[in-house]
Parts: sequence; structure tokens; C-alpha cells
Amino acid sequence: MGSEQHVQLWDQCLTIIKDNINPEAFESLFKPITSLGVDSDNVLTLLVPSHFVIEQIEEHYLNLLKKVLPRIYGANVKLVYRVQIVRQPEATVDLTATTRSTAVKKMQQAMPDLLDPFKQRVYDELDPRLNPIYTFESYYQGASNMLARTAAESIAANPGRNTFNPLFLFGESGVGKTHLIQAIGLRIKENNPSSRVLYLSAHDFLVQYTDAVRNNRVNDFISFYQSIDVLLMDDIQEFAGKTQTQNTFFHIFNHLHQSNKQLVLTCDRPPVELVGMVSRLLTRFKWGLTAEVERPDYKLRYDILMSKVHRDGLIIDEEVIDYIARNVTDNVRDLEGVIVSLMVRSSVLKKEISIDMADQVLAASVKMVQKQITIDTIKEAVCGYYGLDVSRLLERTRKREVVVARQMSMYLAKKYTSLSLAGIGDVLGKKDHATVLHACKTITEQIGVDKKLRADLEEIEQRIQQG
Repeated sequence: MGSEQHVQLWDQCLTIIKDNINPEAFESLFKPITSLGVDSDNVLTLLVPSHFVIEQIEEHYLNLLKKVLPRIYGANVKLVYRVQIVRQPEATVDLTATTRSTAVKKMQQAMPDLLDPFKQRVYDELDPRLNPIYTFESYYQGASNMLARTAAESIAANPGRNTFNPLFLFGESGVGKTHLIQAIGLRIKENNPSSRVLYLSAHDFLVQYTDAVRNNRVNDFISFYQSIDVLLMDDIQEFAGKTQTQNTFFHIFNHLHQSNKQLVLTCDRPPVELVGMVSRLLTRFKWGLTAEVERPDYKLRYDILMSKVHRDGLIIDEEVIDYIARNVTDNVRDLEGVIVSLMVRSSVLKKEISIDMADQVLAASVKMVQKQITIDTIKEAVCGYYGLDVSRLLERTRKREVVVARQMSMYLAKKYTSLSLAGIGDVLGKKDHATVLHACKTITEQIGVDKKLRADLEEIEQRIQQG
């Protein structure tokens, strides 16, 4: 294929892609990519600026690629990325694209007609829908995720035949739950390629179930899911209020669990806080291990940033990394977004990445933490507001003024510090993590209905922020 022709073909792809995504994503992810040609085996090689670009494209634009590439290059196109190393402009690394992004692999066939309900169904090879980037090796461990990571590796080594079935992971958005459960699936497939592993979101399950009901294929739907060896499901809170879907999932859950198949579920809250769920399903969520994936602490945030910088071949001073790690505290996704924004800004402006540049990016993309808030800061602010001596928080008493102050302190400590629930409880009267969790739940519920308590909380938070 001539040099001009392969450039024109890639330009056609870019034109279609540009019309289907937002301008910022196109400018930062697709526009910097250039085509290096298509060989005789119909292998398309694209030169990309970094591994991060590959991650973002394959995580967010798979469906678009599966439509565009075959349309321009033919149904059998294969894709290889050639990564430009920033430190060594002449050096490149070739990476084969996941088959999910090229449409080379046939789309999963529709579930076959259920001709005989007593006959064992035989299904074609199953696309597990796993992102090859989400491995255990690329998942950094810290105090905030140690229990979850340990349980996940145990499950991956012996799926279905362990005490962690189901594994129920909960935590705020962006803390790494999806990465961890996909790492389980990838390790299982690595150890046993024939294992039927499937990752999907609860929303996808809902859509599929709705289609099955509409097309009178619920038996096929249940039969298909009962054939899975390892079911990895994200965002189980999406089932809330969907009674029919919950009842169907209940039967699938029972079948898989009784057959020693592995279930791993994620949620944005613990089972005890889920509302709109049928009780028998909630009970089953608690059969195995429930583990929280907390917001990353400073050390973990720093390690994640350093890893991404080294992997993408960026040059960023350690003081800039420290500044980002101290100010981006909520989740891993924000850290990733800051790095890619700095990379693009540095490339466009042709300037070195500095604290000033990081400050501009952070101001536009994340909520800045204005000051270091410690548990001592919180205790002083709470006790100052309620007119109590700080030492009273440690008393074993049920007096309302002390109980409210202690619960408020626990709630704020979870919100503003990187301490674990057990760590918060230890500092505030040698309480266990369950007591802290109950305190946080109590405050959350009461501020929704108690105007006075809500005003108290706002005033205390102002005192904390003002120092």
C-alpha cells in the first residue's frame, strides 16, 4: 500500500471518529496518532505518544473502533500500536491491540434458541470483556486496598473453591474496584484459558434482561448466565428498585454459588446501606467476604503517579509529583486525568511540567485540598463547636452531647483524612471499624432530615477549612 494511500485511509478514520466524540478527547487522544501503514496481512500499525493514550482509547472508545476500522480497512484488520518513548524520540515499542478493539474477533453470537430445557447447553467461546491493562501487576497496593487485593489474588488462584465467594467490594467511584475485579478475571484466564469468565456492569445486565423479556427469551438468558464459571459484576447498586431483575439474578446467583462458580461484585456502598434490594439477595451478598476499597492515602497516590510518569516516559520533578499527590485526594481516576492533561499541555505549549502548570490543571479539573486536615484538627473543631474538652471524646459514656460529637468526628475523619475506619476508631475511643461505619451512616441519614444538625456540620466544616 502506498504511503499516501495509508495516510488517506487513516485520515478517513479520524474524520469519522471526530464526528462521534467530544473535541477535547479527539484533540488529546486521536489527533496525535499517525498511521505507519498496513502490511500484506492487513495489520495496521499506529504510532501513539504514550501507553496512557492506549489505555484511554481501549477503555472508552472500543465500540467506536470496532465500527470504524473494519469499515475503512476491511473486516479482517488487525491493529498494532507503536509507542513513542518520550525520553528517547527515536525509540518505539510495539504493542498488539486487544482483539476487542479491532473487530477481528467475531462479535459474541446471540444466545441460541432453547430447544430442550433438559439438554445441557453448549456455547461458543466467550469474550470475557476484560481490559488487558487491568492486571494485578499494574494495581498498586496500599493500606487502603490491602484486604481487597489479598482476597482478590486468593480468588484468582482458586476461583469458586474458597471462603471469599462471593467477594463484595465497595467504595467510592474511582478508587480501583473495576481494575481489581478485572485483574481477577485476567489472572484466571491466564491460568485456565478455557474458563468461562465474564465481566459486565449491572446496567448491562439490566439491559440484557429487559431485551430477553421483550423477546420472550428469559429461559435462554438464565441458561446462558448459569453457564458462567466466573461472574464479575460492577455497580450492583444499579439493581435497586428493579425487583424482577433482582429475582432473576437471585436464581442465577444461587445456581453459580451451589455449583462452586465464583462471583465477584462491586458497589458504591456496603450491603447494609443498600436500599431497594430484596432481603434474600442482600443476605447472599454477605455470604462471603465484604471488603472496602478506600480512597488512596498519600503514599499510594505518590507511588501511582511515579509509576505512570515512568511508564509514559515523562519528565516531571519529584516536587511536582508530591504537590499533585497532596492535593488530588479523592480517587485514582483524578490522578490519571491530571497526568494526561499535563502531558498534553506540556506538548502543546512546549514547556516543561512545573508546579505552576500543575496548579492550573488541578484548578480546572479537581477539587483542591486547601490545607492538610488531620484527625486532631477535626477533633479540635468539633469539640470547640460543642464546647467540650477533646479528652471527652475518649470517654465510655452514652451522654448525647459526647456521642454526637464523637460520631461527627468519625464522619469528618472519614471524609477529610486518609485514615482507615479501624484507624479512626482507634483514635476516637478505641472503637472498632463497625462502630465508625455506623457513626458515618447515622450522620449521613440525620443531616438529610435534621436541619439543625446539617447547620452544625456546615459550621464545623467551615472551622476546619479556615483552620
